[in-house]
Order: sequence, then structure tokens, then C-alpha cells
Amino acid sequence: MARVLFVSNGHGEAAIADRIARELRVLAPDVQVDHLALVGEHAPHAMREVGPRRAMPSGGLIAMGQVENIARDLGAGLIGLTLRQRAFLVHARGTYDHAVAVGDVFALLMTLAARTPTTYVGTAKSVRVAPYGPMERRVLARAAAVFVRDEPTAQRLRNEGVAADAPGNVIVDLFAMPDDPRADRAAFGFTPAIAVLPGRRANAYGDARFLLDVVRRVARERAGLGAVLSVAPMLACETFAATLRDDGWQIERTDDEAVPFVARDGGREVVRAWRGELGPLLSRAELVVGQAGTANEAAAAAGIPIVAFELGRDRKTAWYRMRQHGLLGDALMIVPGEPAEAAKAVAALIDDTPRRAAMGAVGRERMGAPGGARAIARAIARALP
Repeated sequence: MARVLFVSNGHGEAAIADRIARELRVLAPDVQVDHLALVGEHAPHAMREVGPRRAMPSGGLIAMGQVENIARDLGAGLIGLTLRQRAFLVHARGTYDHAVAVGDVFALLMTLAARTPTTYVGTAKSVRVAPYGPMERRVLARAAAVFVRDEPTAQRLRNEGVAADAPGNVIVDLFAMPDDPRADRAAFGFTPAIAVLPGRRANAYGDARFLLDVVRRVARERAGLGAVLSVAPMLACETFAATLRDDGWQIERTDDEAVPFVARDGGREVVRAWRGELGPLLSRAELVVGQAGTANEAAAAAGIPIVAFELGRDRKTAWYRMRQHGLLGDALMIVPGEPAEAAKAVAALIDDTPRRAAMGAVGRERMGAPGGARAIARAIARALP
């Protein structure tokens, strides 16, 4: 039985790894698939968690000179965790037939310590915002296969001596999943239905508070409008509910595991929590408000216009939103993080049907068609003994 180790370097990257692993299991049903999460803790569907892992305060956002985040992670034991993870990979030499690094070049560099043929799946870098540099290309050249998110980036790498392919952005495949009819209950009666994507990191609770404050302000002017709050697998519905209750929402718990609670404003049901996959929710939404990373990109791929906000915290990590805007272009609208001004901008976008249609078209063009996960899985399967 062949054994494959996926190594991911972020929350969205772990979701991408799991999506490729699902396809790999279809192509090679007997393969054993393990997963080492360099960042955070995850609940994968198709992989078995192995090795040292621990949630860090930054949630993995330590690139581009984020000194404060780096300092917090160092204080929380980042160096020790990284050394233990490297030791695990060194000890794993000879255990796996193939490895797959998903994320940035650091993930690949760590994975190469296992000294097994390695496929690299790049998730963030693009010539549209940040091309791979000379040192990164030297590391990429050590991989058995290199897949990147778009063809212009692959072409640049090939011109620079790295054999790279771009069969499709796997983020697109994250929403291209079977429908879940339970999502009808989550979005029922909301006209329009807004998907709220606070992300997967610990700050998602505070971000949800802001996002839903914006939704509440807009909903008070629009009787039919409602929102569905996407709750990531590793986050607690109870914490979201408690946070919203503190902000003046009336919370009503349900016996529905897919829609675990609803939030009312002045007795009117405005928000429902959603515990299912993102794809079925996006297929029922007309607009996304979100501070997420991969989930915002999945929304763009689905042709849903996205609004993100410049929150006070985001000034320290403005590079992240800038990078996302570089990747998504006009599919993403970024507005100031003052609640009244933000609500005004969201309301104006809801009323501007042509702009929303144009944003959706840009998102589909920037993200591309589905199929990347299957193509990459097929290449991995062919490389197995």
C-alpha cells in the first residue's frame, strides 16, 4: 500500500490539501494519506493527522515583515514547534512513497527534509502580486513536480528554468462539491442572502461581530435582507453566539446541526449560523462580506462579489488584503472599517446590479475553472509505485 504525506502551511492550504487528497483517494483507493499541519489544527475529511501541531497567535500570518505577529508566535513556542516538526519529517525518511507540500516555499523546504519525491502546490504566489524570487526558485527546482495557481506564473517560472504547471487553481474546487440541501434552511426567506465569511483564525469571532454589525445596519433599511454566518470546522458556535449576544443580538439555539443558532434583531430573524460546506452556501448567496482568505477567493471563483473591510487590526497586516486585492482585482471591494460607512457601501453595492455582475465576472476570470485538484491528484497517483 502506497503512503503519501501532505504538508500544509496554513488554514486554507490545509483545506486545499484535503481537497486534493479526496481526489487522490478516488484515483488510488488503497493509498494511505497522512497530513502534517505546520500551522494550526485542522479536521480533514480525507487525511489522517500526524506529527506535532499547535495553534499559534498569528494564525500563520507572519510573512512580509509582520514583526508583532512573529514576536507573538515566538513567545508561544514557534521555534520549538518548527524544530519538532522538522525532526518528525527527518524521522519519516523512508516511511512515505511521496510527499506533497501545499503552501509557500517554506512548506516545501520543510517537506524536503523527508527526502522523498515531493510535489509542490503553490497557493498564494502569483506574478499578479508577488512572483517567486531567485532563492525560492532554487528550492522549487528540488521538487519532483511544481504546480502553481495560474498560467502566467507557471510561464514565468518555466522561462526562469523551473518546470511548472498550472492545471487549475485548487481553491476553485473547494466550492465545486456536491450540493447540500440543508443550505436551503440557512438561506430561506433572505432576499438578498449575504454570506458572512469571518475566516478560520481565532480573530474570526471579533471579525464576525463587526461584519454582522454592518449587516444589521443594512438589514434595518431592507426588510428581506438576511445573512448566513459560515462557521469554520475548528471554531466554536457557542463562542460566536456568546459574542453576538454581548453585542445586543437575541440568540436562539436550534436542534439543527447544520444551522445551530439564529440571531434576531428586534425580534426579526436576520442571521443564521451555517456549519456545512462553503460551496452550498455560496450557491445561494448574492453577496459576500468577509475577512477570510481562501474562503473569499472561493467566493470569487463562484462569481460572488466580495466586500472586505479595513479594520484597525488590518492596518498592521494591510499587505494581506493588498495581496488578495492583487489576486482578485475588481472582484473584491475594500471599504473603510467604520460601521456606518461600511454599511452605506454594502447597501450601495446591493443596489448596483451591474457592478455586482461585473465583479462576479472578474472573480470567475481571475480564479479560473475547476479541475485543478483532480489534475494534481492524477499526477501524484502516476508517481506512486
